[in-house]
Amino acid sequence: MKTPMLEGVLFFPVTPFTDLGEVDLAVLHQHVSAGTDAGPGGVFVACGTGEFHALDVEEFTAVVRTAVDAVGGRVPVYAGAGGALGLARRFARAAAEAGADGLLLMPPYLVDSPAEGLVAYVRAVAQETSLPVIVYNRGNARFDEDTAAQVAQLPTVTGFKDGTGDLDLVARIIPAVRESLSASGKEFQFFNGMPTAEASQPAYRALGVKLYSSAAFAFAPDISLAFHRAVEEDDGERVDALQRAFFHPLVRLRKRVPGYAVALVKAGVTLEGNKAGPVRPPLTSLGAGEIEELAAIIAEGRAVLAS
Repeated sequence: MKTPMLEGVLFFPVTPFTDLGEVDLAVLHQHVSAGTDAGPGGVFVACGTGEFHALDVEEFTAVVRTAVDAVGGRVPVYAGAGGALGLARRFARAAAEAGADGLLLMPPYLVDSPAEGLVAYVRAVAQETSLPVIVYNRGNARFDEDTAAQVAQLPTVTGFKDGTGDLDLVARIIPAVRESLSASGKEFQFFNGMPTAEASQPAYRALGVKLYSSAAFAFAPDISLAFHRAVEEDDGERVDALQRAFFHPLVRLRKRVPGYAVALVKAGVTLEGNKAGPVRPPLTSLGAGEIEELAAIIAEGRAVLAS
């Protein structure tokens, strides 16, 4: 089976919750359907922005199945997996059974380990399913050049997503992986997975990394797509204007409190008319004043689009 190569803006939906804390599948369906209508290159459900860490396997399965239904085959749907090895295997199997097209493999739970142990972790999860796997380099799952090349050679691993921001290391990992795959001709993709990835995308793009996560797409797809076009067209003036008016203020708000990378996206989705509900503990939701700040940031971003 040939894995389709991803392109364009990658949409990371939130997982909406009711006021009682239950997963709101009806709102999720609306959210994913509307986002897919806007034209992303792929949908990554129940990942970091989708509060994967807070979902049990049954909730996760329902979320993935709902997203797959909402997308309706228009673009690939990837689902999160990770945590303790036994659970990561269960999530991988559940994602396949729910109709996902691939997995984003996130870090194992809590423990620090040598990079060689991470290779064994990726191999063990990848063996549970034939789905293509994108490995997330972030948190306590940090690969070096050698081990990144090792996981890239696993048959179902098709991508490497960096969330460390260590551009020096990424600049060494990319050629190491490409060299390791040169004889096989295997297609492989690299991703910028930093929070508010647009803020760092010009630097990643200089390394040849064109794909990135767009949390902003979840609540402001017009701004997200406009930024992507500006980057693709090398429109530095528009890129700078959107960075100053929207993405840099968003980063400053996001960094105010740990976990706001998720909470502000859910607040943005609600501001745009799709009630996403609260985040689950241990995350905390934005306060009223911060929601007003977010609304002003969105308005400033759209003012750039109108100029």
